[in-house]
Amino acid sequence: MRVLTAVIAIAFGFLVLLGYFFPQAAIFQIILLDWAVILAGFAALVGLLNLMIVHFDKIRRRETGSVYSALLILSLIITFLAGLLLKPQHPIMRDVILNGIIIPVEAALMGLLTVTLLYAAIRLLRKRADVMGIFFILTAAIIFLGSATLPLGDVPVIGTLIRPWVSQIWALGGARGILIGVALGTLTTGLRVLSGMDRPYGGK
Repeated sequence: MRVLTAVIAIAFGFLVLLGYFFPQAAIFQIILLDWAVILAGFAALVGLLNLMIVHFDKIRRRETGSVYSALLILSLIITFLAGLLLKPQHPIMRDVILNGIIIPVEAALMGLLTVTLLYAAIRLLRKRADVMGIFFILTAAIIFLGSATLPLGDVPVIGTLIRPWVSQIWALGGARGILIGVALGTLTTGLRVLSGMDRPYGGK
């Protein structure tokens, strides 16, 4: 059974890969990718149902924080029904749900994450002061000051000079290095799966 699943996975992987090089195999690639999208959608739906079951169970047992569970379920149902009845371009979906709820919540979470990381870096610097910790604190301070665009006379020096240099050269270079590492890791994992060395689909 394990050999059969490995053969099926390798064959489908090669069919998708050949679609990028040979136009004749593109039809199989499109069909397989469509199947993958449909299965991913059903997997997301199953995960959503499991989330609702877990929170329904919390409400039933009246655990601590069950009010938030009820609010989560109510928000899920309202958003799901609105998505079914209305189009994504509808003003209610765009202005109320997206611009009025989702984007402000994401901005608040990003702000909270930024402050939490800075606080953790300061605590780490108090326990172990090294070059990388000091460099991180100085970089974060420059980014914060640049976001505030503090003026020096009439010219916002930090906001227009230092912050773009740090964010577009140093930070962007690091981000590209991380993306290259992720791409190489993904390529290596894909080659190991195609060659049958790794079998994440075979259970134990």
